[in-house]
Amino acid sequence: MSRWRILQPEPLTPEAFAPFGEVLAEGLAPEDVINDGYTRRFADLARIDVAEADGRPVVHLYRTRPFELPRSLTMMERHPKGSQAFMPTGPGRYVAVVAPAGDPPQPAAIRAFLCDGQGLNLRRGTWHHPMMPLDGPLGFLVIERGADDDNCDVIALPTDAVVVGR
Repeated sequence: MSRWRILQPEPLTPEAFAPFGEVLAEGLAPEDVINDGYTRRFADLARIDVAEADGRPVVHLYRTRPFELPRSLTMMERHPKGSQAFMPTGPGRYVAVVAPAGDPPQPAAIRAFLCDGQGLNLRRGTWHHPMMPLDGPLGFLVIERGADDDNCDVIALPTDAVVVGR
C-alpha cells in the first residue's frame, strides 16, 4: 500500500464543510436590508468560539503567498481553545485542507476544499493546513482567540498527503 494520500480539492459547500465549521458567504443566511436600503446583511454566519480560559476575540490580517500544486502536506495544526475564521480580502481561489477535531488526524480523514471567494470558520480543535492561495498572493481577515497562553498544536503527518489539481 502506498504511503501517499492524494487529495483532489472538492467543491466547497456548507454541507460538505459542516464537520469542520461553517462557510462564510452571501446567500447562506436570511438576508436583511439595512442602512436605508444600501446594505444587504447576511447575519450570524458562524459561531465564533474564543472564550475558553479567558480568551478574547482578536482580528488579524494575513497575507499569504501562492502555493504550487501538487503540494505535499507534511504538517497540520489546530487551535484547541478557540475557533478561527478566515475571510479572503480580495478575489482569488485557495485550498483549505482540514481534518476532524480530536486525536491527530488519520490520513483517510483529511479533506481538501476549493474555495473561491467564500470564507471559513474552523471549529475549535479542527486540524488544518495553512490556507493555500492558488492564483497569487491573497489576504485574509482572521478572527480568532487572543490570550497570553499557547493555543496552537502543530504535528507532522505520519503519512504524506498530496493536494493535486486546480
